[in-house]
Amino acid sequence: MAITRADNQCRRIRTWLYGAMKKHLGADAGWLQSHISSCPRCRRRLVSLGKVNLALSLMKARPHSLGLLMCANEQAIGVLKHSLRAEPKAAKLKTSLPEPKLMERWGRYGQSLGHLAACVTILLLMKIGVFSSVDAFQTEGQDVMRRYYARQVGRDLAEEVFPAQTTPSSSGNPRGTASV
Repeated sequence: MAITRADNQCRRIRTWLYGAMKKHLGADAGWLQSHISSCPRCRRRLVSLGKVNLALSLMKARPHSLGLLMCANEQAIGVLKHSLRAEPKAAKLKTSLPEPKLMERWGRYGQSLGHLAACVTILLLMKIGVFSSVDAFQTEGQDVMRRYYARQVGRDLAEEVFPAQTTPSSSGNPRGTASV
């Protein structure tokens, strides 16, 4: 109980401190706004800071090319001392490119792998005999429906609705034609 009370008090103090700092030291503080309006140097810095923030937000919004890291490294190395720029690690850093993520490397094969998986699944189902079982189930269902209609409305109407299935001949030829 005492711990939660202390936590609530700490949270209130942190919230009050944050609000007071923002009010007196934040960008909306009156003394800061009046100083920026009268000081051209600070105004230029604030404008350039706004441009940097805008550029960073645009960079986050667009996908980057792989050469972007190389350009950023080159700019960062240009800021270093001359002795550090001559280091072998700096030369390697100038030409380094990021390694693409696994999904980026294999993403172009995703559709092909999906098709391959579908084909393998169909082959396995055919090997197991699922499709022949479905055909047998459908044939059995039609026979049951034909018998039901034959009892209810008569055999002649049932034969019109469900024509008699031709059974395969005993010779093993499913079409019933003579083999040469």
